Amino acid sequence: MSKYKYITPEDAELTPYKVDIVKYLTDDESIEFYLNLVLEDGDEAEFKRALGYIAKAKGMTAVAKDINVSRESLYKSLNGQRSVGIDTVFKLLKNLGITLSAKVSRA
Repeated sequence: MSKYKYITPEDAELTPYKVDIVKYLTDDESIEFYLNLVLEDGDEAEFKRALGYIAKAKGMTAVAKDINVSRESLYKSLNGQRSVGIDTVFKLLKNLGITLSAKVSRA
């Protein structure tokens, strides 16, 4: 049996096309697993949303304060209402304890 808890209709409160992913981001393993799935897809907007979900799971107000932006600004940046600079992304990743690494894919 996998150590990861997968989100299924049986264990999630689902509305059409919507899952409250934040309630599943309860530990570092689940955050790592989720972010790796998002990164595999390579969608920039989804990556920003994922960072927003993780920040929300960790406490958006405290995270925003730690990286010197307002909570509202961080929400808007991570849900696509406002552009987010790479410097903010790096500050956010560091604050969340997330490191990214590059891997060359072999064709």
